[in-house]
Amino acid sequence: MSETRHNWTKEEILDIYNKPLMELLYDAATIHRKHHDPNTVQVSTLLSIKTGGCPEDCGYCPQAARYHTDIEGNDLMSVSHVKAQALRAKASGSSRVCMGAAWRNVKDGPEFDQVLEMVRTINKLDMEVCCTLGMLTENQAQRLAEAGLYAYNHNLDTSEDYYKDVISTRAFEDRLETIDNVRKSNVTVCSGGIIGMGEAIEDRAGMLVALASLNPQPESVPINALVAVEGTPMEDMEPVSIWDMIRMVATTRIVMPETQVRLSAGRTEMSREGQAMCFFAGANSIFAGDKLLTTPNPDVNEDMEMFKMLGLNPQKPFTKVSQPKTVEAAESKLKPLGEKPKWSRPGHTIERNEEAKAKSKVVD
Repeated sequence: MSETRHNWTKEEILDIYNKPLMELLYDAATIHRKHHDPNTVQVSTLLSIKTGGCPEDCGYCPQAARYHTDIEGNDLMSVSHVKAQALRAKASGSSRVCMGAAWRNVKDGPEFDQVLEMVRTINKLDMEVCCTLGMLTENQAQRLAEAGLYAYNHNLDTSEDYYKDVISTRAFEDRLETIDNVRKSNVTVCSGGIIGMGEAIEDRAGMLVALASLNPQPESVPINALVAVEGTPMEDMEPVSIWDMIRMVATTRIVMPETQVRLSAGRTEMSREGQAMCFFAGANSIFAGDKLLTTPNPDVNEDMEMFKMLGLNPQKPFTKVSQPKTVEAAESKLKPLGEKPKWSRPGHTIERNEEAKAKSKVVD
């Protein structure tokens, strides 16, 4: 069970997920210790470099332009501002900066060039750089790699079956195609999902089947608990229980033994005891800082106190994969192609998303 497999079935994963909890924890912890240092946790800082105004209709997201939330949008940050934030993150113990832009997909032009410069700047600080910018082409992935990008995040969100109940403006296949484009570069893949969106346990297993089937499997898998934000279609969802999070983390660890499993959104609702059980079950990465793009997150000082209490140490940068080299813009051999790929727009209707959109128009 501790070897990496790419042929997991949904039934096998459900059997693991539904094991008696003590047995599940023992199996997951055993596998975790075989592949990772159990007392080391990778710490990332998530920075929203462009907030709000996204054209997608993701039912969980407060950055969607069509919903009325209290998110304050901002234009793309300057390189100097991002550098200052990265230095602050490094001083607080983070080894990675993840930059998120509320875009449907990457578009060649001045803004993408600015993001490339951000990547170069942070890599020169000897920090891992991750971006989540939406769908991107192979050429765009290669340009990010050339700038020194360490990881690209593109979450599957949920199972392929339940995906159509969450998002109608893009297709599940687009997620897989973007991940495939990233794999054609030397950039590592970060891809996970969200639980607590009304999905069945079978959908959680289905998402893990999709992730585990990737070859190679993602180097990082974030497991998020839905943070229900007022104004979004999922504002009335009940918080997911800590037991569900523990089971999801443990199952992910067993199915993807070499992957770093990140305990992501929703940690403000988790006790230290609950988080400790997640670490025991195989979580070995967190997001630090008081905000995850737009939703609350524990203060970094609280996390460092928890680390001290549990005897955990922040992972040093480039422990798993060596630091990429940065090619300066003037020396780049890759040029923008001005591509206009036909990313999918499935066009089906999700009733709760439409209701939230209509409610937003009334409020506005």
